[in-house]
Amino acid sequence: MPRFMSLVTIDENAYTEGPSDELMQRMGELLEEMTKAGVLLDTAGLTPTAQGTRVHWDGERASVTDGPFTETKEVVGGYALMQCKDRAEAIEWTKRFLKIHGDEFRFFCEVREVVEG
Repeated sequence: MPRFMSLVTIDENAYTEGPSDELMQRMGELLEEMTKAGVLLDTAGLTPTAQGTRVHWDGERASVTDGPFTETKEVVGGYALMQCKDRAEAIEWTKRFLKIHGDEFRFFCEVREVVEG
């Protein structure tokens, strides 16, 4: 069965407060449902870019730059690794994840199939 990565992309400067308790409850219920359905393999949020490090490759050597990255606006803020029968199922689960956020947050998810082997 194929695996899909849903990448949660946010404007990390747009939100000064974290999610509400109600949203966390709705998210917990959905993640439990996905786990019981055998779809959710792993999920997590990511620390802000200010706590990140970029490793660049120029074809000859690697260089390291610590955050924050001032030119960055939209960043990957989290992910969900899912095992679904097809892309359509992965998209449906991702839509449900987006919908539980209501008007509290504005963001998007990119769904991509994991290349096997």
